[in-house]
Amino acid sequence: MSNSSSIRHFLLLALADTRQLQLLHFCLLLGISLAALLGNGLIISAVACGHHLHTPMFFFLLNLALTDLGCICTTVPKAMHNSLWDSSNISYTGCAAQIFFIMFFISTEFYLLTIMCYDRYVSICKPLHYGTLLGSRACAHMAAAAWASGFLNALLHTANTFSLPLCQGNALGQFFCEIPQILKLSCSRSYLREQGLLAVGVSLVFGCFLFIVFSYVQIFRAVLRIPSEQGRHKAFSTCLPHLVVVSLFLSTGTFAHLKPPSMSSPSLDMALSVLYLVVPPAMNPLIYSLRNQELKAAVWRMMTGWFKKH
Repeated sequence: MSNSSSIRHFLLLALADTRQLQLLHFCLLLGISLAALLGNGLIISAVACGHHLHTPMFFFLLNLALTDLGCICTTVPKAMHNSLWDSSNISYTGCAAQIFFIMFFISTEFYLLTIMCYDRYVSICKPLHYGTLLGSRACAHMAAAAWASGFLNALLHTANTFSLPLCQGNALGQFFCEIPQILKLSCSRSYLREQGLLAVGVSLVFGCFLFIVFSYVQIFRAVLRIPSEQGRHKAFSTCLPHLVVVSLFLSTGTFAHLKPPSMSSPSLDMALSVLYLVVPPAMNPLIYSLRNQELKAAVWRMMTGWFKKH
């Protein structure tokens, strides 16, 4: 029987059993991570450099791109390293850091998506008050609150999880460190504290979800009252990318954590984790850029300008 003081490293679940599949997974993860880095990097650069994009919607999109970059840089490099070198080790400190940053970026991203929903609600339902309700100072305060809330949430969960004594070995049933896998190794009844923190977190997520649903009900009612078809189409176009991103984020994350135990298996759990942790950061820039002409034009101007200089 070992405890947390004697554990120096954890064993992560391998992405594949054969060397050929490990190398294939390495190439797939490399492609996805490069796509995420390129897409989110272009959005950050375009919004930061394009003065005409210094609006609340693009300011929050820049913050969202930062969380996507952070999320994919937290999990994918270690998974790629283990696949390439046929390893499964992660240090105790590295595991704690990975859990902290995953919780930090995932929490912050969901809070930002909720704020972006409020931005769409105000712009469509209360356009005359848009400048007042979403001034530069208000936007900065909301973004700071999202990042601070994500940090506090991650700090509480990580500190509580790694304060528990661990005596069930050091093998994790996932290709990255996550709280449920660490709790399985605990030999203390004090894990109920973590369950309490998770309950509070779920309540906050549910509250944000209700706010998003209520906002979109009001948005759709307002859009349907717009007399011109062109006006309705333009309003829907500004909301559709956000709605798709929120749906992808919530559906994959919810199913991964709330699926029936009878459906649970290592391969399915791993596939679902890739869907909600790795794929969205690569897909979000594409979803937003496809429907936003201003963003596409800004990215195109930036790229053509860079090629002309070089």
